[in-house]
Amino acid sequence: METFGNKLNNLLKESKGLLFLQGEMAQLTYLSFEKNVEWINQLEEGATIPIAYPLGYRADNTPIMSDPKNYTKDELTERYTFLGLNKLPIDSIFQLTTIMETLLNDVLKMILIEYPNKIPSKKQVDINCVLNSSSIEQAKIFIVESILNEIAYKSPRDYATEFEKYTGVNLLENPVFHKYIELKATRDIHIHNSGQANEIYTAKSGVLSRVKSGEYLPVDIQYFLMSYEQCLQLNEVLEDELDKIWPSENHRNKQQITHKAEKEEVVEHLLEEAKKELVEKAVTTKTEE
Repeated sequence: METFGNKLNNLLKESKGLLFLQGEMAQLTYLSFEKNVEWINQLEEGATIPIAYPLGYRADNTPIMSDPKNYTKDELTERYTFLGLNKLPIDSIFQLTTIMETLLNDVLKMILIEYPNKIPSKKQVDINCVLNSSSIEQAKIFIVESILNEIAYKSPRDYATEFEKYTGVNLLENPVFHKYIELKATRDIHIHNSGQANEIYTAKSGVLSRVKSGEYLPVDIQYFLMSYEQCLQLNEVLEDELDKIWPSENHRNKQQITHKAEKEEVVEHLLEEAKKELVEKAVTTKTEE
């Protein structure tokens, strides 16, 4: 029978897979933009490219297309530069944040369903929803969902406090979580305030604020890559911390394999260094003779 620790670890593994996929898709998309820019640069001066784009959809499931617009070389370069260097990283951090928010929510949900005794006895619920539930399991899921819905609207720090209360994992003591808070704040600014930082952003981000209130909050490829790495690190932090509470055989087997591979890499490095020293000594001895 699969242990609860392994179930949690599988959840984290799936989330990490989604992060890797997002990194891959972002890189492939960026490469396609680069190739298109190369193609545009090869166009003759004064040449135009007619491009039509969808305006809507008909009842018979056929697209309604615009009249072709003749794009100049400069116009296409401007559009693709914006897509590759601005739109792509912004859309990508939206995805990163969604993946991590879903993971944290799913971890909480799995723990509360497995250990309903963690639910506060004074928790208020809609009695009608409980009475209308077809089973105890359905009622339990409804109560858990209501808890998740309540804490979803809390500030990142308050959310972390609630998360620790139910899981025993203190996210706030890990520096990478504070970087994730800044990432979430950046995502919110670009969704709700057209990328213009405000006091809400600076309050949430604290010392990690990248700009002052009233300034544009940049998101470029470098920021996306840094955020991508931070999300992977946060996933690993959760993996290690949850394993301390709910041991996962899968996680520990992976750690052993990783440790063995690292040891083998160190041994190979030492052997290579030893070979180099022997060669250098041999050359030196031959030269002296």
